[in-house]
Amino acid sequence: MSIFKAHIAAMSAYKPPLDGRDPHAHLLLDFNERTLPIAEVVQEALIAYIRSGRLQMYPAYGDTVELIAGYCGVPAEQVMITNGSDQGIDLIIRAACREGEEAIIPGPGFPIYAHCAKIENLKIREPQYTREQGFPTEQVLAAITPKTRLICFGNPNNPSGTVVPRADIIRMLEAAPQAAVLVDECYYEYFGESAADLVGRYPNLVITRTFSKTWGMPSLRLGYIISHPDNIRALLNVRGPYDINQMAVVAIRAALAHPEYTHAYVAEVMREAKPMLENFLAEVGVEFWPSGANYVWMFPANAEAVNHALLKHNILVRPKADADGRMGLRITVGTIEQTRLLLSVLRTTL
Repeated sequence: MSIFKAHIAAMSAYKPPLDGRDPHAHLLLDFNERTLPIAEVVQEALIAYIRSGRLQMYPAYGDTVELIAGYCGVPAEQVMITNGSDQGIDLIIRAACREGEEAIIPGPGFPIYAHCAKIENLKIREPQYTREQGFPTEQVLAAITPKTRLICFGNPNNPSGTVVPRADIIRMLEAAPQAAVLVDECYYEYFGESAADLVGRYPNLVITRTFSKTWGMPSLRLGYIISHPDNIRALLNVRGPYDINQMAVVAIRAALAHPEYTHAYVAEVMREAKPMLENFLAEVGVEFWPSGANYVWMFPANAEAVNHALLKHNILVRPKADADGRMGLRITVGTIEQTRLLLSVLRTTL
């Protein structure tokens, strides 16, 4: 019998299928990662730090928050760095919610949202996205009660890629002033739109972002929160003083000093490779969800066979079922060359 809280002992751990993935043996289109290595200048910064004889020291962050705030176009007092955006999500939910209160988490969504809410033993309401209507705004608004302490969603959403209109975000902020409205902008650079300019007007808005996806550094774990300064001060009371890896800070500083490698990759993915994949799926009559990010959730009639064929060609994608249990494949979009390789297999299989 566990000594810990019964509801936590009864939970299942979140275990994404990471084992066996090899960028030298596989084309990794399964975790929405950057599909190319990080820039040489970032690698050189990491190597230089390792050789500088400072790994035995505790991390010091200097003006990293100010640099990130400058990139975001917001005041530094509205930013806090975190150990990946997952930690940011966890800290926000822990700080905002008490056991027995309610969370509205539309589904299907990123599993970490519900996982963190369950750790706090919240009652979760789960309106459903649909391909036709997109984000379930009206159902979310109808689900708000005096016990609602959290409304949480990705913009764009994972796995569907659905975007949430700015006007709908404002409606939720105004309808639930007692709740933290957590907008996860994990794929911000691909989508290109943000609610960050609203944090001064709405103190219940909390935004999470990451350097994992677009910037290509998920193994280093650096994310950040954008919110009202009062919220940032409160969250700093919860986050530990050394939670962020020094190597992550070194890498992000180098990346922000040379953003062109990220901008070029985003442009290739979103302007060329993704339309190539979407146009192909439309031509062959395969249903897919409209997406504002670097992935497409498609639903071929023979999803299992398609996945098997891709595996035979060492291409990894992510099987994901919709609310009705119908299996689809979420496919990360890579470079033009990688997308052509993907399409060569899909043409044969579909």
